[in-house]
Amino acid sequence: MSPTPFDECLSVVVPVKNEAANIEPLIREIVASSRQLAAFEIIYVDDGSTDSTLTELRRMTDAIPQLRVLRHLTGCGQSTAITTGVLAANFNWIATLDGDGQNDPADIPKLLDRLRLATPEDNLHMLAGWRANRRDTWLRRFSSRTANSVRSGMLKDSTPDTGCGLKVFSRETFLRLPYFDHMHRFLPALVQRHGGQVESVVVNHRPRERGTSKYGLHNRLWVGIVDLFGVSWLMRRAKHPIVTTL
Repeated sequence: MSPTPFDECLSVVVPVKNEAANIEPLIREIVASSRQLAAFEIIYVDDGSTDSTLTELRRMTDAIPQLRVLRHLTGCGQSTAITTGVLAANFNWIATLDGDGQNDPADIPKLLDRLRLATPEDNLHMLAGWRANRRDTWLRRFSSRTANSVRSGMLKDSTPDTGCGLKVFSRETFLRLPYFDHMHRFLPALVQRHGGQVESVVVNHRPRERGTSKYGLHNRLWVGIVDLFGVSWLMRRAKHPIVTTL
C-alpha cells in the first residue's frame, strides 16, 4: 500500500543526548531549511542528558515556536528516542537527523524534492541519506564500509548507508514496523520487509565540530552483529498477502 502523499507538512525528529553545544546551531539550520513548507514542527527528544542540553532546549523553545521538546528521564537509546518523537508527531511525513550536527539540514529539501515526484506506483515509503563522502576518522569509515557490506549481503536491502541519521519516511509505515532496541540501524530493511520501497540520496556529511561521539567500535560492531541475525530472521518470515473483499 502506498503511503499518504506528501502534503508539504513535515515533522523533524531529532534524538539527542549530551549535545548542549549543538542545540542552537542545528535548530536554526533546520528552521532555515524548512521555511518553504506549508507547515513544519521540530521535535527534540532528550534521551536522559546529564549536561545542559535540556537548558538549551528550554531556551530555544522561547525563540522557535515550531520547537517541541520531549524528555526521557533516563537514557533509553536512539531507537526509542526516535520512536518517542514519531509517536508525538502531528504530520504524516517524518524527517530524522542526528543531533551532533554532522547531518546537514540543507539536504532535507533534496529528499523532499524526490518525494514530491513519487507516484503511487513507486510505492516510496522512505528516502535514506547516503554519506558518499564521510567526514570521519579512517577507522570509523572502514568499520562502516565493512558493516554496510555485511549487512547488505545478508539483508539484500540495496541501501549503501543505513547508518546515516538523515532520513525521510512515512509516519504510518514507521509505526507498523517491529520495534526493538537499535532498530534505527535497520530501518531500510524493515521498511522493505513491510512492502515499501526505499531510495538512497547522496547527502552532505560534516565533521563533528562540537561535543563527543556516543558510539565506538564496541557498541557499533558487537551489538550490530547480534541485531543483524535477528533482522535476518524477521526478513525471512515476512508475508505480504493480496487482500480482496467479497
